[in-house]
Amino acid sequence: MIEQSTPGPVQRVIVVTGAAQGLGRAYALRFAAEGHRVVAMDIQKEALESVAAEVQAAGGQCLPLVADVGDEASVAQAAAHVDAAFGRCDVLVNNAAIFSTIKMRPFEQIPVDEWMRVLHVNVTGTFLMTRAFAPLMRRHRWGRIVNVSSAAFVMGRPNYLHYTTSKAAVVGMTRSLARELGVDGITVNALLPGATDTEIPRETVTPEQKRQQIAMRCIQREEGPRDLEGVVSFLASDDSAFVTGQSFVVDGGYCFL
Repeated sequence: MIEQSTPGPVQRVIVVTGAAQGLGRAYALRFAAEGHRVVAMDIQKEALESVAAEVQAAGGQCLPLVADVGDEASVAQAAAHVDAAFGRCDVLVNNAAIFSTIKMRPFEQIPVDEWMRVLHVNVTGTFLMTRAFAPLMRRHRWGRIVNVSSAAFVMGRPNYLHYTTSKAAVVGMTRSLARELGVDGITVNALLPGATDTEIPRETVTPEQKRQQIAMRCIQREEGPRDLEGVVSFLASDDSAFVTGQSFVVDGGYCFL
């Protein structure tokens, strides 16, 4: 009787946007630790190179790529760069967004230019990235797209109207893309994090507001990047092959979808 060997883990090419800090950095580090080839994209060159160095120091593989998700030419150039370097893109995590720099304010006080900028990066950026990288997935008839939305959309969080609107749009985009790309073996799902503590400062959130958020959760503690990494890893894996068009709220039971 011939013993069958167990295949080793599959090494994927994974593109993570907004990877220079916060949750994007955490996702990049997680994928690299799992043995994947990570393309870390961001507009912050020095911070991006620091993440790449961190990955490489731990024995992982990371290609830092400076690109602006809201710029069509920049995104097209990034896709061409990934294609030239690897000949494929297996997983795309659309994480880049404007949030931490937004000031809480009633919707009547939101300047139109700020409204347009948030929607452009958060919504149009997701569209541009998906449009540019989906052909690399179609070529191999396998792909995973994870669009990062927000639980703020589920709760209808006040004083962030442009942000919550943009993240609602990301969920709608996810569902339509799942319909269009399923025939090509590509799944598209949305991740909806709750308020998460990262190294990014949030001047508009007071300690009292943070305590109130935690008190409203079924699991009453702070949410950190590790609470999200496993879900993203699952959505990027073979284990999620029959899951598409879905929204995963990860907020400790603050909101129910």
